Amino acid sequence: MQGSDRRHTSIGIVRGVPQDELVLPDGTRNWVVLKKTWNRESIQIFADFNSFRHGEDGQQDELWPSHPSSNSSLSFIDEKALPEPPYHVFDLRRKRQLVYIVSMAGLFSPLSSNIYFPALDTIATEFKVSIALLSLSVTVYMVVQGIAPSFWGPFSDTAGRRLIFIGTFTVYLVANVGLGLSKSFPALMFFRGLQAAGSAATISIGASVIRDITTSSERGGLIRIFGGIRMLGQSIGPVFGGILTQFLGFRSIFWFLTTLGAIALLLVIFFLPETLRCIAGNGTVRLSGIQRPVIYIIKGQPDASTEPLSDTPKRKISLSMVLSPLKFLGEKDVMITLFYGGIIYTTWGMVTSSTTALFQQRYHLNNLFVGLAFLPNGLGCVLGSYLTGYLMGHDYRRTELEYREKKGIAPSIQIERKALADFPIEKARMRNIWWVILIFTLATGVYGFSLNLPIAFPLVLQFFIAYTATAVFSMNSALIIDLYPGASASATAVNNLMRCTLGAIGVAVVQFVINAVGPGITFIAFAILTIMLSPLLIVEWKWGPRWRMQRYKLLGVRKRDGGHECS
Repeated sequence: MQGSDRRHTSIGIVRGVPQDELVLPDGTRNWVVLKKTWNRESIQIFADFNSFRHGEDGQQDELWPSHPSSNSSLSFIDEKALPEPPYHVFDLRRKRQLVYIVSMAGLFSPLSSNIYFPALDTIATEFKVSIALLSLSVTVYMVVQGIAPSFWGPFSDTAGRRLIFIGTFTVYLVANVGLGLSKSFPALMFFRGLQAAGSAATISIGASVIRDITTSSERGGLIRIFGGIRMLGQSIGPVFGGILTQFLGFRSIFWFLTTLGAIALLLVIFFLPETLRCIAGNGTVRLSGIQRPVIYIIKGQPDASTEPLSDTPKRKISLSMVLSPLKFLGEKDVMITLFYGGIIYTTWGMVTSSTTALFQQRYHLNNLFVGLAFLPNGLGCVLGSYLTGYLMGHDYRRTELEYREKKGIAPSIQIERKALADFPIEKARMRNIWWVILIFTLATGVYGFSLNLPIAFPLVLQFFIAYTATAVFSMNSALIIDLYPGASASATAVNNLMRCTLGAIGVAVVQFVINAVGPGITFIAFAILTIMLSPLLIVEWKWGPRWRMQRYKLLGVRKRDGGHECS
């Protein structure tokens, strides 16, 4: 066989011919039976290999004899023997840049909610309503914040992350202008709901962007950044709200959010590429139209090597697709995780939303100092999210080590959790939740009574409540994404739906309950409720893996990184 023939044979193999003759370096002929369909990366590997053995100038390499022997044998080429393409071509530095952008976008949901709290008394006076009635505007925000991602999530799993980001941010800016111009309480309620609809999607879609570009082993650290920056809104929101209300009036809050939101929208338009894998692949697909950021138009797309996946089947957007996240509530392991996290969120939300009225009544603070009083709460949120990311990374590595020892997998062999249905992801995410819950219940139980002491005591307890609550949110969010990695935006959306629905109920009634029985009885009752529901975590720990395995078997799901979420 001549060199030109061998070149032709190699190309035939990589194009997917099921059987062909391949000449090995020792001169033997081997019949090749392809066990899997060749992907684009495999083709490139063989093309590069073919160039090597023929040389850059087309001459045959000395390692390959021109007249091989007639010896032949039957062999199989397994795709696993070839170098696997990277899950995503972006390096860690580029991934971090994208995480910073989506984290700033995700900042607006908690920021818009919490910047409002120090101004409650002033707004109630302006619109001539009670604080208890005005709290319904907080409830409306939380209800819409819970419902909206259930719509935006499936849309982003189909139409792409970037399109939904731009669309929802536009809605958010319109809502803030409306709030700045509102002259009546009903108008305020309407635009608060619209504001929530625009900002709520940023969290679930931001988490999905991280899922698009990372593997499970990378995700803990980047979720730490995402959660830390996002939770910064819990810290700086009330402080800015108090300062703006004290010196410029409460309407300046909404003009401030309009300006900041416009900056975030420009960052998305200029720098955030589409990441949905059925559109962008692993970052090598050439983007166009709305999927392409302005920076790619100016400088080009550095990693583009593949034409758009125009032949990839897409789901049509329908009502059933929009409602599809609700099916997650029928899964026992998912429901337990969501419900328990929702109770934690409700208790923390009641502590936060009642702070203005309680502190102004008991400590006689003005708007500025009420805003500053939220600092321990915000700091707890930031540290709870950031440090829990480190903790989750450590727990994942520890669980993986135990899994390797149990299965006899050598440390040199790289494993990917999504290809292993029996990997105990529940254990990896919940290893340290027990002491977190203990601190949360103790701090919550004491908090109401601490309001009779100097202000330092309730502020310290607010820090621990926020820290532990946010740690639970981080662990739950990571677990929910891991339970449904093929629909991460939808899974995060239903998580948000459960938390905000329960939280809205708590915020709506907390002031009435405090007025009736006092803060001490109110918060110790919720601490007791948390303890009573904690056995749900034991149920998830023990039976969750079995339920997950049953679901995989029923759905016939092969959990692999790189699956097409919208196909």
